[in-house]
Amino acid sequence: MAKEECITQWNKTEDSSTLRNRKTFPISQTPSAPLSKDKSSQTAGHLSEDDTHSSNGTSAKFLTRGNVNNEPSSRVLLMVVVGLSLSTRLYKITEPPHVCWDETHFGKMGSYYINRTFFFDVHPPLGKMLIGLAGYMTGYDGTFPFIKPGDKYEHHNYWGMRGFCAMLGSSLPVFAYLIVQELSQSHTAALITATLLIFDTGCITISQYILLDPILMFFIMSAVLSMVKFNQQRYRPFAASWWLWLTLTGVNLAGALGVKFVGLFVILLVGLNTVWDLWRLFGDLSLSLVEIAKHFLARVVALILLPLLLYVTIFAIHFVVLNKSGPGDGFFSSAFQSRLIGNNLHNASMPEYLAYGSTITIKNLRIAGGYLHSHWHLYPEGVGAWQQQVTAYLHKDYNNLWLVHKPDHNQSQSGTPDLVRHGDVIRLEHKETTRNLHTHLHEAPLTKKHFQVTGYGINGTGDLNDLWQVEVCGGRKGDLVKVLRSKVRFLHRATGCVLYSSGKTLPKWGWEQVEVTCSPYLKETPSSQWNIEDHINPKLPNISLSVLKPHFTEILLESHIVMIRGNSGLKPKDNEMNSKPWHWPINYQGLRFSGVNDTEFRVYLLGNPVVWWMNLLTLGLYLIMVAMAAIALQRGFSLSQKRKEHSLVLMREGGLLLLGWLLHYAPFYTMGRVLYYHHYFPAMLFSSMLTGITLDVLLESTDLLLRPPYSDWLQRVGQLVLLFGVLHSFYLFHPLSYGMTGPLAHEPGSTMAGLKWMDTWEF
Repeated sequence: MAKEECITQWNKTEDSSTLRNRKTFPISQTPSAPLSKDKSSQTAGHLSEDDTHSSNGTSAKFLTRGNVNNEPSSRVLLMVVVGLSLSTRLYKITEPPHVCWDETHFGKMGSYYINRTFFFDVHPPLGKMLIGLAGYMTGYDGTFPFIKPGDKYEHHNYWGMRGFCAMLGSSLPVFAYLIVQELSQSHTAALITATLLIFDTGCITISQYILLDPILMFFIMSAVLSMVKFNQQRYRPFAASWWLWLTLTGVNLAGALGVKFVGLFVILLVGLNTVWDLWRLFGDLSLSLVEIAKHFLARVVALILLPLLLYVTIFAIHFVVLNKSGPGDGFFSSAFQSRLIGNNLHNASMPEYLAYGSTITIKNLRIAGGYLHSHWHLYPEGVGAWQQQVTAYLHKDYNNLWLVHKPDHNQSQSGTPDLVRHGDVIRLEHKETTRNLHTHLHEAPLTKKHFQVTGYGINGTGDLNDLWQVEVCGGRKGDLVKVLRSKVRFLHRATGCVLYSSGKTLPKWGWEQVEVTCSPYLKETPSSQWNIEDHINPKLPNISLSVLKPHFTEILLESHIVMIRGNSGLKPKDNEMNSKPWHWPINYQGLRFSGVNDTEFRVYLLGNPVVWWMNLLTLGLYLIMVAMAAIALQRGFSLSQKRKEHSLVLMREGGLLLLGWLLHYAPFYTMGRVLYYHHYFPAMLFSSMLTGITLDVLLESTDLLLRPPYSDWLQRVGQLVLLFGVLHSFYLFHPLSYGMTGPLAHEPGSTMAGLKWMDTWEF
């Protein structure tokens, strides 16, 4: 009898386990006395019959199993994944020995950090800070200019920055392996995912150069892995491991957002997962409201307050390190510039309030709006009135100086001059040419619905079209105009339009400076707002500009406004290749990283076609399989334990990965900025993980077609075909990542002959 019971138990174990190496252990049950209230409060609601699944779908009975990650075979497989990831990313890391693609930007920005030179970029600073730190730690001195792609590095030590990015890129297949293993409890699914990413030429290429992408994807995948690990700890609330993974999730969210604003997508993913988790806890009647409040506050602290603190700290370090004047000064306000060593406003002194008789410079507040400027050159015939040009100039120049006069020329010649106030009418005279700032009803050169702005008159003599009313933004009549700090608009008295910097570049007759117009649209925008920067008036006492320096919160807010405007201003230029989001999943077109003709070392960013097209097909296959599983469960079909487990893995874990893919891909359809192929790579990571789980379940279902052992053979054949397809495709296309020389793909004798499967591929 004992023997029969043993055999029966063995058969039950065989039926409940699967070929996918899932380790299932029942919840420990003992006839001991009931748990104490303290202990039961920690585990209550987490292992009940009505709550057998975590927020990411992991069955509670799999949470109490012996951890599959601790098995010797799992550790060996993980080491293999790590070794292959490192070897494929670090191979030929120093080639080519010249600047490739966006290394000209991010390598240069790393140099700026080493030299402590202020610059402007549309992305948050963490990625560039880490690149600069990696270069500094490996002996790079920050002197290479990074002028243009193709420039030789020569004796400069660039491998450290490339190697740092490659190391982070090497972690992506490893993280994907661990994430899929945690979600599916399947070595096979995890290995399929790792194989797809290890041998993807696109992932290799984007990891081998001085770029933000591998750093961004490192933090995204770290955040997802930490979230999944935290979900697995739900049966041990407030334990050390629970706090560890929750805190690491918050840290990595700050890292992702600190590299690029698209880090918001993974924040949204974690946020939705957290909301669902809290909603589940709220429905657990075994938990008191106090315990639910503790769960809520823990997540607020670790997933909101901690990432916010770290994110702000990143900017605090950024501002402390970059304390010298540099190419980014002009993008920021005059008050911001007064912080920078070497800027003409640093430690300067000038009168605090604008007065009549003062000599001033006037700076527009839009990004690259420039200083109000004029020169002796006239507008050409056919472009408005044949009068003196008025433009916005991005650099400091003597022709940026203007004199402030009363309209009747009756300002005081002695004693303390009158101060300019909100609502005053003034006349601005160009100091060099003595012509007045003037507008009339002629159309502007480029912005046809605006009016032309010119320099008119001589020695201050002009007409009524030279009069402008000063308006302090947010001010009231009588308010003084504060140097550096006040935002000012100039309303034309005769026409009612407002002085405006359009941001458009004038033709060569305008010396390619920025167009200045008078806009009939009176809505307050940065283009119509100005501030007084330089202020010279010997009749007024000077104050140190240090008292006008903005506080940290002000420069933090300003830097974000400038970055957001900069991002929105990244529009496609004429004849510039602009990738479309629908191009990306089908691998429609890659990016040239290096070289064009057959005499150059060529690197081309393009995903492994077999991997990318398999991912695309699997998305459709996944939806079909989920629909079938949902129908079977809803209709109450009799399913084996294995089938139920497969269905739950697809619907819950697969659903989480599908959501991650959608959040990192769909928003690009709504963006008006210029887009590039490499923007898809974070979404591609989620797609590859979903492919691993979907194909594993599909191959595990061969017993629906054949009986063992034939179903086992079919499963192994399917796995081998998959592996061979990926490896062979990698063998064919690996020159795209590691470099090509000689004839192009369409020319005889090319190493890539016959591999240009799509006409849009440019290798």
